[in-house]
Amino acid sequence: MPPTSRPLRKLGFLTIGLFDEADPRRGHETTLDLVELGERLGFDSAWVRHRHLQYGISSPTAVLAAASQRTRRIELGTAVIPLGWENPLRLAEDLATVDVLSGGRLNPGVSAGPPTHYDHVKDALYPDTADAEDFGHGRVERLLRFVRGEPAASFRGAEGFEVFSDRVQPHSPGLDRRMWYGAGSLGSARWAGAHGMNLLTSSVVKAEGPDGAPADFAAVQLSHIRAFRAHHPDGDAARVSQGLVVVPTDSASPGQRARYAEYAAARTPRTRAPQGPARLLFAPDLVGPSEEIAERLHAHAAFREVDEVAFALPFSFGHEDYVQILTDMAVRLGPALGWRPA
Repeated sequence: MPPTSRPLRKLGFLTIGLFDEADPRRGHETTLDLVELGERLGFDSAWVRHRHLQYGISSPTAVLAAASQRTRRIELGTAVIPLGWENPLRLAEDLATVDVLSGGRLNPGVSAGPPTHYDHVKDALYPDTADAEDFGHGRVERLLRFVRGEPAASFRGAEGFEVFSDRVQPHSPGLDRRMWYGAGSLGSARWAGAHGMNLLTSSVVKAEGPDGAPADFAAVQLSHIRAFRAHHPDGDAARVSQGLVVVPTDSASPGQRARYAEYAAARTPRTRAPQGPARLLFAPDLVGPSEEIAERLHAHAAFREVDEVAFALPFSFGHEDYVQILTDMAVRLGPALGWRPA
């Protein structure tokens, strides 16, 4: 391992939790099965994506509440809850409840910004306040205040037989230290650091240099990590988790290897240059034997500065594929990165 690399301390995985509209229970049960498998394999964390009006997990807090009752050790995360869809006070109640049920294992990841396709959903989501809603970082700050136990009401005390609190109940001490921000831009990374959050950085970042300037994914992501830590009270000890798409093939069948290679090849063109008006830059998928993937990660400038990962599972693979990928991650890739199973 190059001396500039940190041994991998925490190994996690991320799944979207796809389901068939005609049989949604099966898809959700399969997601829970993967979380249980992750715990058996020694993974440190399991994360679920969040999808509204799609065929993926729309209520990660509900899914993770179920997962908390099927597991004992593995940490459970959301990557990420888009707060434009949420009331921060109500979400704080849900997060605290799941954290209590899990024994303090919840790692909520959130993001700011307007809901996707807002013009098409605003009348259903905010029929009376659509044009007045603030989707900026202030929404995240409200959530953080409620999670930290700051007042949410101006009244507390007894009223007849009922007793009222002025802060979110249940209150779960320590949850505020496990709040993550999904940042893809330099400004968001700085903001997350300044507000004492942890940083989730994924396989998509904004190439914020001038048009035509060289854009290297690893260099851009590294700049985000360093800016985050420079603004965080914990400095270089501030937690960062990297979420690249990683597919080890050690125990894969020939058919699986062929499908995985085809999947990655179809997605490679978008990694060659920034995409769209937002100039989004995508990381290449890492597909191959674990030793080869480990070498590529050790050469990745951003990976060398993190000691936690939540490797993303491809969206459209089958359950047997995910079992093979997770097993190879835990048995072969993780140890090649210096990780030891819990």
